[in-house]
Amino acid sequence: MPSPQQARAQASAITSGKAVAEAEVSPSAQLRSLFDRPRLSPGQRRIAQYLIEHITEAAFLSITDLADRVGVSQPSVTRFASAVGFSGYPALREKLQSIALGTLAGGPPEEHRGNELQAAVDAEIENLENLRRDFADPHLVIDIGRELSSSAPLTVLGLRISVSLAEYFAYAARRIHPDVRVVTRGGSVAYDALLQSREAGGTWVLAFSMPRHAQETLTALRVARGAGLKVALITDLALGPLAEEADVVFATGTGSRLVFDSYAAPGVVCSALLQAMTDADPERTQARLEEYEQVADQHQFFLRD
Repeated sequence: MPSPQQARAQASAITSGKAVAEAEVSPSAQLRSLFDRPRLSPGQRRIAQYLIEHITEAAFLSITDLADRVGVSQPSVTRFASAVGFSGYPALREKLQSIALGTLAGGPPEEHRGNELQAAVDAEIENLENLRRDFADPHLVIDIGRELSSSAPLTVLGLRISVSLAEYFAYAARRIHPDVRVVTRGGSVAYDALLQSREAGGTWVLAFSMPRHAQETLTALRVARGAGLKVALITDLALGPLAEEADVVFATGTGSRLVFDSYAAPGVVCSALLQAMTDADPERTQARLEEYEQVADQHQFFLRD
């Protein structure tokens, strides 16, 4: 009888053969596409990130209010509007309002938010709803899952607060991939691991960067790219220096209502990529899971529920 993991591997493959119907795109995805300009200045990236994170409110701000919220000058906002393809801030705001009004029209009615813990859950539900819209077309997840599956070794990088996500992904990936290396220390330790991974034949790094974003993560990504490794990044920032060092970015919100962030949506991205890796090589997946179950039974790794 297959284990629960084996059964789920067999039953929950991501299907890409079916035509993807035209689907609703999340507001954050619309804005990421709108603001995807490689030559944005640091100040312009701050404006873009603020708009992505506060679309329903920011779309109705005056140029003065937006500049004050972001901490830039009014001319900087005007130059940003021009940099992303608009004649000026009024034209950009009109576009933002159309996106925001579509979000409000499609969202649930306003409800009493309850206490702060309930508000934190509500914020995570919104993150997951946005992720669900981003996943309407699964092809990017499928393609990157295939790339991660074929990279041997596969390096998983997560420093400081991002260690937990990297460890989770690496733990699960080792069940289905023969050589997964996790890097959770920065500096020269990370450099050595990344360079050795490339010398051993690795082609991809899966990196995590959650707030507060570490300078050593940025440096490690630059080392990886310099060594010839490709980088898939799971983070909360669609724009900025970290995203610029990645070949593929999975940007999704984190829960920030409490003192320490929660990571419901990034956790789902992890599971989706793991699923895509199992789909990429189902025979290897099945063989490795069966072998692991035999070892687990022999050594009684788990309690019998």
